[in-house]
Amino acid sequence: MKIGILSRNANLYSTRRLVESCLKHGHQVEVIDHLKCNIVIEEEKPRVYYMDHFLEGFDAIIPRIGASVTFYGTAVVRQFEMMGVFTTVKSRGLADSRDKLRSLQLLTKSGIGLPKTVFTNYSKNVESVIDSVGGVPIVIKLLEGTQGLGVVLADTKKAATSVLEAFNGLKARVIVQEFIKESDGADIRAFVVDGKVVGAMKRQGKKGEFRSNLHRGGSSQVIELSEAEEKAAIRSASALNLGIAGVDMLQSSRGPLVLEVNSSPGLEGIESATHLNIADEIIKYIERNPK
Repeated sequence: MKIGILSRNANLYSTRRLVESCLKHGHQVEVIDHLKCNIVIEEEKPRVYYMDHFLEGFDAIIPRIGASVTFYGTAVVRQFEMMGVFTTVKSRGLADSRDKLRSLQLLTKSGIGLPKTVFTNYSKNVESVIDSVGGVPIVIKLLEGTQGLGVVLADTKKAATSVLEAFNGLKARVIVQEFIKESDGADIRAFVVDGKVVGAMKRQGKKGEFRSNLHRGGSSQVIELSEAEEKAAIRSASALNLGIAGVDMLQSSRGPLVLEVNSSPGLEGIESATHLNIADEIIKYIERNPK
């Protein structure tokens, strides 16, 4: 098979591992910088022009689209779909997962447990927003934030009011969520491929840090999911129509609560924690879906 990996950097861990697995399985592979692709829209002949040639003969693509280039990256994925190329992450699922508000709406429609969440149009009545999620402490998240950036824990009503008023003044879109105290600064990342959890890890924030992101100094260890956690992860990926997904959950007294579904989850953290070959699972997924 001829497989394209949409990635801006061939030296990134995830990209390297996917290339290695493609070659190990006997496939032809090319790393394609999606920002250097030109989309040619022509009647009955959609094409992608890259560098100095048209991209042709591909059986599948693996999108590794960064959050900052979601719009153009999604357009490139959509063009490959129109060309009849199989993609491990569909353009609609990619776009939905990057829209924090829409993704939460889709998840809750599917009956998946979430922290209580409120979104408003720069409401001046911030006290009612705080009360709507059960009072302080609350978590305030920028809709455009990634890797723990733009996430604030407000312990008091005064602090929460100040932060919300500041964001509102900047016309920054935020969501407000209840703080799940019993999670104790930890969350779970479940890696889903083709409707199956192929690996899971528990991430613990460093002391005094409620965010568990590995990019922010957190640690990780392998974990065996409960039946409820595995079911929540698989249903979350399905709700957003994602063939590959990193589902982030909190363990709470009322069961697993999904925080976010990542459509381009990194391989380094999950492979290091679990010692599993997740890249191989992705290539096997492609092999089960021939062109």
